[in-house]
Amino acid sequence: MSKRKICIVSATRAEWYLLRNLCHEIQNDKDLSLQIIATGAHLSPEFGLTYKEIEKEFKITKKVEMLLSSDSEIGICKSMGLTQISFAEALNELKPDIIVVLGDRYEIFSCVASAMICKIPVAHLHGGEATWGLIDEAIRHSITKMSHLHFVATKEYQKRVIQLGESPLRVFNVGGFGLDNIANLKLLSKDELQKALNFTFEKRNFLITFHPVTLEYQSSQKQFQDLLKVLDLEYKKENLGLIFTKSNADTNGRIINEMIDDFCSCHKNCIAFVSMGALNYLSSMQFINAVVGNSSSALCEAPSFKIASINIGDRQKGRIKAKSVIDCEANFKSIEEAFKKLNDKNFIKELKNTENPYGKAGAAKKTKEILKNFNLENILKKEFFDIDFSTEFEK
Repeated sequence: MSKRKICIVSATRAEWYLLRNLCHEIQNDKDLSLQIIATGAHLSPEFGLTYKEIEKEFKITKKVEMLLSSDSEIGICKSMGLTQISFAEALNELKPDIIVVLGDRYEIFSCVASAMICKIPVAHLHGGEATWGLIDEAIRHSITKMSHLHFVATKEYQKRVIQLGESPLRVFNVGGFGLDNIANLKLLSKDELQKALNFTFEKRNFLITFHPVTLEYQSSQKQFQDLLKVLDLEYKKENLGLIFTKSNADTNGRIINEMIDDFCSCHKNCIAFVSMGALNYLSSMQFINAVVGNSSSALCEAPSFKIASINIGDRQKGRIKAKSVIDCEANFKSIEEAFKKLNDKNFIKELKNTENPYGKAGAAKKTKEILKNFNLENILKKEFFDIDFSTEFEK
């Protein structure tokens, strides 16, 4: 009996950070054959050639080039077209039994569109989530409709995927994939981390990631400038340790990265990374006061460390959040107030009782078992699962 070929697709460092444990689970199963396709920002020198992080642990089966030099809307649309063409060729060559994708990136949308036309089943991780300030919202739900198996992080997200017409028999609540990294990685000590980063932690330290808000791209630069102004004020009160991870390849990502470099050049003990890697990133959470910005890691992973998160603007609006998350608007006054709340005695006391709404480790193993055993015969044929809304809408 031939091994079931499972093809994992990754386009960014953030995706890979969530996918790597699933790859280990598949690779260690004698009945499965692992294929890995690296694409998108992984292959870009500007974004750190992060495919090399994959190659530290796995063999990449195929590299699919798709990024153009422009991050404008037209440039991204051209990249999407190139991606769909390239993935049609790659999937025809590799002939996987099923492909696995995560999230809501435009690269993944194009990949899944090719798989759909090529009649290859798709398993989608982290569907059903809501990010109302992003184009990703529409992309994520579109990927859901082109997918055949769904692995979600919470019960609420499970309900949302079913609400989109997917059969409950194909929607599995396995928890957040990032939590496997926290459980499986041996995190670094403060001394080990300081040496690895060439950085010295201060009395107060912040881990900062800010991505463009794709439905508000004209104001992303102003939003980030307001955050930097608040950080500058905090820095003047006392020395801070500031660790930036740079923005992704969305529209205006390059502008934000230039602003980070300028800020770090004139502030002591302020460093920036294109990619920290999962080990350094999670290890940093042990020694910081808060995760700041608009990254999903502030919502999904930070609560497990019982630390605060300052969630700025609408990029994560709609996601489930722990009590440790401080929401604020993307302007100077609101961000400044959020930093003040970090010193509130009642808030600090409540941090000790933080529970992560995304569950506990184990998502990768649960997902592997389903990918291994689910009957793929006739999986491409989907009926629309209707929900009876009559009582609700008759009111």
